[in-house]
Amino acid sequence: MKQLFEEFKTFISKGNVLSMAIGIIIGGAFNEIVNSLINDVIMPVIGRLLSGVSFDNWYIPLTTEHYDSFQQAQAAGAPMITIGHFISAVINFFIIALVLFFIMKAANKASEMAAKKAEAEKAAEPPAEPSEEVKLLMEIRDAITAKK
Repeated sequence: MKQLFEEFKTFISKGNVLSMAIGIIIGGAFNEIVNSLINDVIMPVIGRLLSGVSFDNWYIPLTTEHYDSFQQAQAAGAPMITIGHFISAVINFFIIALVLFFIMKAANKASEMAAKKAEAEKAAEPPAEPSEEVKLLMEIRDAITAKK
């Protein structure tokens, strides 16, 4: 049991797990921003372009009763398919995917540039000073070739 706890402690303290946890927390906060962007900015514009139609009010009642509005059907507890919420979720998904695509593209470009810079710095470095053993072997080689 103690070994299992030690393995878990090692796993949890690795940078990847902590980075993932931070990413999840930031993702949750980012989700609030995207939801606000969808519900407060994009959907009203789309609704305006569609002659004032609000996606939030799009629904299909699963009963034979007629309701004048989404709010009335919801207040009555009628079973329904809320198409508007689904459309909002789809748009939300595509915006998040698009933003993450651009973030990953920028991160990949930055890591490529950093790798190229490190490669250039490594190529520009003077060769390392040979060790004492290598110097001794070079002297022996030079002495042997000088006798010939």
